Amino acid sequence: MHARIIASLCISRDSFASSRRFGRDLGTQSNCWTGSRTARADPVTFARALAAALLIACVSPAGFASAQPYPSRPITLVVPFPPGGVTDAIARIIQDSMSQSLGQQIIIENIGGAGGMIAAGHAARATPDGYTLLLHQVALAAGMTLHRNLGVDAEKDFVTIGLINNAATILVARPTLPPSTLAELVHWMKEPGQNAKMAHPGIGSFGHLCSVLFAREIGAKADQIPYRGAGPALNDLLAGHADLGCQSAAISEPLIKAGKLKAYGIIGPRRSAGLPDLPTMGEAGYKKLDLEFWHMLLAPAGTPDAVIHRVNAALRHALADAKVTDTFAKSNMELYPADAWTPEAAAALLRREINLWSDVIRTNDIPAQ
Repeated sequence: MHARIIASLCISRDSFASSRRFGRDLGTQSNCWTGSRTARADPVTFARALAAALLIACVSPAGFASAQPYPSRPITLVVPFPPGGVTDAIARIIQDSMSQSLGQQIIIENIGGAGGMIAAGHAARATPDGYTLLLHQVALAAGMTLHRNLGVDAEKDFVTIGLINNAATILVARPTLPPSTLAELVHWMKEPGQNAKMAHPGIGSFGHLCSVLFAREIGAKADQIPYRGAGPALNDLLAGHADLGCQSAAISEPLIKAGKLKAYGIIGPRRSAGLPDLPTMGEAGYKKLDLEFWHMLLAPAGTPDAVIHRVNAALRHALADAKVTDTFAKSNMELYPADAWTPEAAAALLRREINLWSDVIRTNDIPAQ
């Protein structure tokens, strides 16, 4: 039996040529040949070989990695849209405070495409060790119905970490668009032969769903033009290449106040503090557009509970940080209350939103991609 064990553990004399101690203990005293079935050794040699093998296993990089506390290296935060949109802005608002709490740098990786579902698929396939996180929003729930072919299951592929915020959205237009009020816009869009060009951040994005629902609510036709994120869509609105779009209040309010965009209404249940005179779509009679634009933090399914709790603590630290809360307030984004910063609250919301958007997409015949 000793011979068989030594044959499997055997280390050649050359492997330890650089180590005189190991060379003395194994290279000269062991009569073993790698792979030999007939190697023989006395009990003392066997004990030394076994001890050396265990020592090597214990001091290997893998042994160190498993013993190191989390996190021991930088963390990647995947953002499903390119820079210039509200989802990217939220990631950057919480980035520094979470990094401070975790003691490691958080690196933002923007991955656009398929209304945020390309990024979701990328994060879902990552090793579930806490070094890849995902910040996502409504598009993740809607994408379950719109992008079934991508094979992402938001509930099975991820574990939720916590809710972050709601962000008001505004129906905006290029500054040269003729209508000045929502009523005038509805009349203009319903004129014979009129076909407004509505720019949105990608199929299945919140901006896309808002644009489709608005056009259907008022009974008008519109060309839905997809972009790879809210930033590129906004750029074409500003340049006059598109007519309308649903943009976050955080990004669009300064442009509205500067006269670079027109605003027709808030898509959401509450008015924006930055534009208190701008009514919600619900107030104008379009109740289906009283929609929440939420964001949450997730990790790949299988991530250890201890890691989830550690990241959740860092998220709580960030959301309670005065600098972070002030930035959210100035951007007219509403943080969830502290009792919603939990994995359980985020999981419950995600489940509700998947069902909600499945119904909305099917009821309004929004085609799957």
